[in-house]
Amino acid sequence: MCGISALLLADSSQAAVSELLESMGLLQHRGQDAAGIVTCGHKGRLFQCKGNGMVRDVFTPQRLMALTGNMGVAHVRYPTAGTPADSEAQPFYVNSPYGIVMGHNGNLTNDTELRHFLDYDAHRHINTDSDSELLLNIFANNLQKTGKFRINEQDIFSAIQGLFSECKGAYAATAMLAGFGIIGFRDPHGIRPLVFGRRKSMKGNGYDYMFASESVVLDALDFTDIEDVQPGEVIIVSKYAVTRRRLVVEENIAPCIFEYVYFARPDSTIDGIPVYNARLDMGVKLANKVRQVMGDKMDIDVVIPVPDTSRAAALQLSHELGLPYREGFNKNRYIGRTFIMPGQEMRRKNVRRKLNAMPTEFKDLNVLLVDDSIVRGTTSQEIIQMARDVGAKKVYFASAAPAIRFPNVYGIDMPSMKELVAAGSSDGDVAATIGADYVFFQDLEDLVDSCRKFNPRIKAFDTSVFDGKYVTGDVSKEYLEKLEARRSDNAKQKHVADGEVIGLHNYQ
Repeated sequence: MCGISALLLADSSQAAVSELLESMGLLQHRGQDAAGIVTCGHKGRLFQCKGNGMVRDVFTPQRLMALTGNMGVAHVRYPTAGTPADSEAQPFYVNSPYGIVMGHNGNLTNDTELRHFLDYDAHRHINTDSDSELLLNIFANNLQKTGKFRINEQDIFSAIQGLFSECKGAYAATAMLAGFGIIGFRDPHGIRPLVFGRRKSMKGNGYDYMFASESVVLDALDFTDIEDVQPGEVIIVSKYAVTRRRLVVEENIAPCIFEYVYFARPDSTIDGIPVYNARLDMGVKLANKVRQVMGDKMDIDVVIPVPDTSRAAALQLSHELGLPYREGFNKNRYIGRTFIMPGQEMRRKNVRRKLNAMPTEFKDLNVLLVDDSIVRGTTSQEIIQMARDVGAKKVYFASAAPAIRFPNVYGIDMPSMKELVAAGSSDGDVAATIGADYVFFQDLEDLVDSCRKFNPRIKAFDTSVFDGKYVTGDVSKEYLEKLEARRSDNAKQKHVADGEVIGLHNYQ
């Protein structure tokens, strides 16, 4: 999962970099592996700063000062395809044709075919393992076909129309053409989110325009008229006009439901669904599940959330069950999200560094811990043991999401089934593995209803991690086996030891 943004300021004398930097801070929860900004200044000159690390680590004041220009693209990343190498930090850039920069959130499912096409037919060199570089080069190759000295909006629409037919999988992307403007588009199924907004320029002449993965970015930067980029839609913002067109109208619209469970900030609204409200309703549904299972044997003394994502669900669950809600874990906010940390051992070690259990909230009590989901089970197991270590008598565990039994191929880094604690296991097996007295999983129908009730126009969601049904229809057993080998923690550790490839790097 990644976070993307793009900004064009109406006043050409203003610098876009400060607000692009702020957007990355607001999207830091979506990726902590790498960060980057590319801006466009006078005469179409591009300026770049990117590298591995958190936003605060990559961007020094000296580097920020060098990023001039009134438009740019920004990206925060954790690797779903490719490796964690510096050269794969985004945005990516190709100089031909026209100078194109792109940031991508998602994952392409036909990357092998695209790589072959770009090599053997388009004769474009691909230098990394990143599927984002493939997406950029497909776009560039389609633009190259125009053969024009200067392109217009229709040429861009035609190029992305071709991209929609060539690229399968999930992708929300922001792009910038040197000296021309910024572009935002979203895959025909709408799996990954992208929003668009505008605000009055500070000098009152025209509007500033921005794309971002989540609405919270545009809210914080005082943008208005915020709306979702529609599935299959392309929006082009030049210095002179905003042009938009929905190029593909797909019957199977399916936004990723895991955005609402875990990834998105609670103060965001995605596809018309307020994330916080959806999580509250997940708590209502989960409370019904707990009540149904325990009946008159209910012996829970207190409800405690696993910070931070599960707080809304846990609060509403405690209210529905008439049980006390307590904050039993103190969180060190300077440790990253363990789910998106590379490597099982690093995730395990960082759980106890991130959370500290407060004995007064656990001692001699039967506690119900509430988390957004159980993925590998590493975090859950450590947290349950922490609760027992400080005196909890019984530890029940409730997940606001159903059991995750299948790999995700659309941009979430949990594709290896061997690393999923619930894959091929019963709920009782999961409870035994993580050390819980009982595990309550949300029913899939209830999870879908918790989201769809706020926007009934969305008929379906991508729920492939729960039911193994992949909306793009091109995910074969062979593809999943390939991902199993390519994306396991062992494979990633091997990549870390590999030599660096040529990339565009920062000035020291």
